[in-house]
Amino acid sequence: MHAPLLTSRLALSEDGSIEGYASLFGAVDQARDMVMPGAFAQTLKSRGLRKIPMLFQHDPAEPVGVWLELIEDFRGLRARGKLIPDVARGRELLALLRAGAIDGLSIGYRTVRGAIDPKTRVRRLHQVDLWEISIVTFPLLAGARVNAVKDAARPSPARAAAERQWRQLQADQFSGAADAPAPLSRRGRVAALSLRTRADRKEALRGLSRRHV
Repeated sequence: MHAPLLTSRLALSEDGSIEGYASLFGAVDQARDMVMPGAFAQTLKSRGLRKIPMLFQHDPAEPVGVWLELIEDFRGLRARGKLIPDVARGRELLALLRAGAIDGLSIGYRTVRGAIDPKTRVRRLHQVDLWEISIVTFPLLAGARVNAVKDAARPSPARAAAERQWRQLQADQFSGAADAPAPLSRRGRVAALSLRTRADRKEALRGLSRRHV
């Protein structure tokens, strides 16, 4: 399944370069997945840096920079890259990162080899095919974030509450999902909540009408 996994603090330099952990070994995310050491070794060797894009919110239409270095260490997958200020979204992200308004890192991947622990129901990911690494608003794993500029403001209580609600929605939506290729809207497990049927859409429209009466 395609999924953004963990997040970690991302450090932002004045020239637009960023650094942080895109995935953390041994940490359980909101979907009850845990990445194991060595999970990225094969994909890093076969893909190379240029085939792992830096995106915004897992959107393939929103490339915002390039990754200069991706290394597995004892803690997880450490990423170092550079935002491209010539791209409009890249300039916006630089401003948002410096203000502390956004700081999440998340990976989009396909599970190659994993196993669910029957006692804990945690899925251990032993090998993944890494497709992309994104800068995101709501990381699935609270620990994976951008270490923004040193004097950046801390996230507000309102934002922290919104993140908790969003992660709960993600966990509820994907609990029990099969490990199979997902459509693009579900890439990175940051799938948009969609109204899949005409009945759903009609009910939503009726709800909006009642609110505005």
